[in-house]
Amino acid sequence: MHWHHHGDDTEKDDIHPVGRLVLLSDGFHNFIDGIIIGISFLVSVPLGIATTLAVILHEIPQEIGDFAVLLHAGYTRKQALWLNFLSALMAILGTLVAFILGTVGESFINWVLPLAAGGFIYIAVADLIPELQKTKKLSHSFSQLLSLIFGVILMVGLVFLE
Repeated sequence: MHWHHHGDDTEKDDIHPVGRLVLLSDGFHNFIDGIIIGISFLVSVPLGIATTLAVILHEIPQEIGDFAVLLHAGYTRKQALWLNFLSALMAILGTLVAFILGTVGESFINWVLPLAAGGFIYIAVADLIPELQKTKKLSHSFSQLLSLIFGVILMVGLVFLE
């Protein structure tokens, strides 16, 4: 039996698999981002805010890219926006999970903070370094590299501050 909606001129079958793959990986990525944000807030509010800003800044180009991929995969603009929104909700879910687990005990934070630091280093390496290579201005690259190093030192510092 095949369901057909009247407002839907496209069949679900002609969505390219890469579209689903992007949504899956992006949702997972956002969930991890959410956990990192949640943990950061559990450590301190300023760190949480800084983390949230860092994640948002690195997510914007990512989401725009994903939106383009979704359109290319055969989703309508409306579907692509909606799916991107649902994917972003995964970050909120991740944050809530971190809060819930964080209230369970300090041991969770101690166990997961190094993971969060690793997550940041991963984000920095995977997303920022290709961006750095696009930037031709040496001074700009240098300041980005300095802030990157500072961020890593900050995370490591927080782990040992406990």
